[in-house]
Amino acid sequence: MNLDTLILAFDRGLRTLFAPAPTVRPVPGRDLAEASLTEAEQRHAAGLMRVNHSGEVCAQALYQGQALTARNPQARAALRQAAQEETEHLNWCETRLRELGSHKSYLNPIWYTGSLAIGMAAGALGDKWNLGFLAETERQVEAHLASHLARLPAQDAKSRAIVEQMKIDEAKHATTAIEHGGRPLPLPVRLGMRLTSKVMTSLAYWV
Repeated sequence: MNLDTLILAFDRGLRTLFAPAPTVRPVPGRDLAEASLTEAEQRHAAGLMRVNHSGEVCAQALYQGQALTARNPQARAALRQAAQEETEHLNWCETRLRELGSHKSYLNPIWYTGSLAIGMAAGALGDKWNLGFLAETERQVEAHLASHLARLPAQDAKSRAIVEQMKIDEAKHATTAIEHGGRPLPLPVRLGMRLTSKVMTSLAYWV
């Protein structure tokens, strides 16, 4: 890993945390009418979208760390493609948070730093485990998004459209990782990932 690579990685981290995220695809549900939400429903929807945004910050860091240590060029390309689509998710969640009059998690720098370290460690284990980690991450995120669809206010069509498209993309990323040779992770690792995710989601909902 040379100095230029590290500088680019640092730049990507700063952009993820502090610059507006770009998107090629339009924000899902952008043409839908804004729902009539009570103050409590609006706070709840914003909390869930803040969790989703923090999850995408973690995903950016994970993929960045994994790409830095991936050995196979195809694996590295798959990770970078997934990261690019996750950047769009950042944009969509940021947009929806603004519409709901709320903010991103103040703890995002912590989530990013921890996830980057985890991603680099996963990549150092080898590409098959690296891609297996990616697949398991996306499966857990997909399940997490499904739970949000059940918890969002039924009339909040704009938030639901974003979450539904994110869920489709995450499933595709998991399939891509398996197709590139990702191995299933041991049960203790999967359980540890779920516990870590629960801590992040519980805090990001409020802070």
